[in-house]
Amino acid sequence: MSNRKDDHISLALNQKFINNDFDHVRFVPESLCYTDCSSVDISVNFFDRKLLSPIYINAMSGGSLKSLEVNKKLAKLSKACGFPIATGSISAAIKNEKWKNSFSIVREINRDGLIFANIGITKNFNNVLKAIDILKADAIQIHLNAAQEIIMPEGDRFFSFSKEKIKEITSKIKIPVIVKEVGFGMSKESVSMLYDLGVRNIDISGKGGTNFIKIENHRRETRLESFENHGFSTVESLLDLKNINKKQLNIFASGGIRDAYDIVKALALGAKLVGMSGYFLKLVEENSLEEAIKKAKNLIEDVKNIMAVLNAKSIEELKSKKLIFNQKLLNFINQRKNSH
Repeated sequence: MSNRKDDHISLALNQKFINNDFDHVRFVPESLCYTDCSSVDISVNFFDRKLLSPIYINAMSGGSLKSLEVNKKLAKLSKACGFPIATGSISAAIKNEKWKNSFSIVREINRDGLIFANIGITKNFNNVLKAIDILKADAIQIHLNAAQEIIMPEGDRFFSFSKEKIKEITSKIKIPVIVKEVGFGMSKESVSMLYDLGVRNIDISGKGGTNFIKIENHRRETRLESFENHGFSTVESLLDLKNINKKQLNIFASGGIRDAYDIVKALALGAKLVGMSGYFLKLVEENSLEEAIKKAKNLIEDVKNIMAVLNAKSIEELKSKKLIFNQKLLNFINQRKNSH
């Protein structure tokens, strides 16, 4: 498993994110800017915490010596910038205790931080409790990755228990539960089903960023490249959920978020929090820690500055700004409107 975790890190670093659906979303420009950058407040109240920004470091690493070093750097970055942070799936530490420190290092470094444990839907309830305990986690991410598993040579093939497992977790776990995809997006139908099972926090993790089908294709003898385009993009997922009208439902956006402008667009489309994996992985692997922290803080300032240009002093005001979509996204909106 440790080799697989290292494969995931190296293959994720090599993936290029040049174009995605965020490029097909534009704001109606407001040429008369009357908002000072210093007056923009992007803080959010979440999980009984006041966060300085809606940005979080999403799940990616743990379970090998290399990922131990990566998680050390990510934990220091999250502490310096006030970002919540999720580790990669803790299943490696549950299978082999020698990898426990590659995850718990995040809590050791960032003792007061908002930390999410992460584990797959295929693991049993006791393993969920172990994952929470290893990190002394403030929330637990349950990832749904059937598309990745069926491409993974050693992946799971049994999913009939998924609904019962989600219902058990949401009814018994005392900390917040986040259900997340791993890069293939979520539809309104999927989110509604999860909501009915008790889920109130959902990370749509759409297509456009790290592609785990492509990663697993590199690890198998015969490739299934035509399946690599499976799923909804992050933008499509947000559009699909625009009018879902479920009380206390929090939608997190991740998948293909490349920079501050993508973050602003995701927030305008309804995201409560915005997660980035590949961005932060490259940030800590390609820069000194000091430089990575500086660039991450610049990211926060860029979000505020872009919002000032749009005359949005808060995330709530940002959500009222008018957006323009290209024909591809308009076709998606129209087709999905007819299917609801």
